[in-house]
Amino acid sequence: MGIGAPGAEQPNPGTDERPAGAFVLRMMLGAQLRRFREAADMTPEQAGYEIRASRSKISRMETGQVGFKPRDITDLLSLYGVTGQEAQAEFLSLAEEASRPDWWGEYGDVLPGWFESYLGLESASSSIRTFEMQFVPGLFQTGDYARAVTRLGHPVAPETEIERRVALRIRRQDLLTRASPPTIWSVMDEAVLRRPVGGSAVLRAQLRRLVEVDKMPHVTIQVVPFARGGHAGASGSFTILRFQEQDLPDVVYAEQLTSAVYLEQRPGVEHYLAVVDRLSGEALRPADTIRFIEQIANET
Repeated sequence: MGIGAPGAEQPNPGTDERPAGAFVLRMMLGAQLRRFREAADMTPEQAGYEIRASRSKISRMETGQVGFKPRDITDLLSLYGVTGQEAQAEFLSLAEEASRPDWWGEYGDVLPGWFESYLGLESASSSIRTFEMQFVPGLFQTGDYARAVTRLGHPVAPETEIERRVALRIRRQDLLTRASPPTIWSVMDEAVLRRPVGGSAVLRAQLRRLVEVDKMPHVTIQVVPFARGGHAGASGSFTILRFQEQDLPDVVYAEQLTSAVYLEQRPGVEHYLAVVDRLSGEALRPADTIRFIEQIANET
């Protein structure tokens, strides 16, 4: 992107093989706006006042949480001293692209706002590391297993809603087979493999699906067996997402019943990175894990 500001390092969306989705593009452009503002020595309050907006709106724009209105972009760029016609036109063009709907927009009727952000981060990630205590990760679930998990969380939902939620989960799995997929390293507690979600037949098919997924060169699966005793992940499941784009920090995602926690501050992220490293050391080696899963599948 040819827009510059003194001392500002520029993002370059869309240069690697993975297309920059609208969500990640908003985040990158938002980070660029923040750098412009800081180079102009302005606070978010000052910027908001100048364009007749609140501090929170400036914050949401700079973190990619909202789309960009052309008037706001033009006013902010002028305020920050980015006045060249070509530079403004290029930024506006990218902002328009960043405001287009992402694929998950068609599932808005069943998609909670707190999970929408995760889908954007997941689609933009270059590396995903997960630890699961209860269920097989969504990216690896079969349709029947996903259906059983969904019914547990939505016991009174009509069947049409259940199927919409399952379709959303399965659509996420396109990530596994796209041209440049992220590397995925998943550690699971043995309880995940033993819990008969949906019944024995569903679980058996799900375990065999894990064996197949593990054959993908960018996927690694490990299991922490009961025989290891307590382990570093006893506090619960979590996901760590990492990105190639320099403007996007690592993010830790921890899901709750009706919301989720997103951690970006480095001390918190480093704590979770240390935990997942310990879990990988406590788990069976990948090859031993697959033999272990096959054994449980045969017993189920």
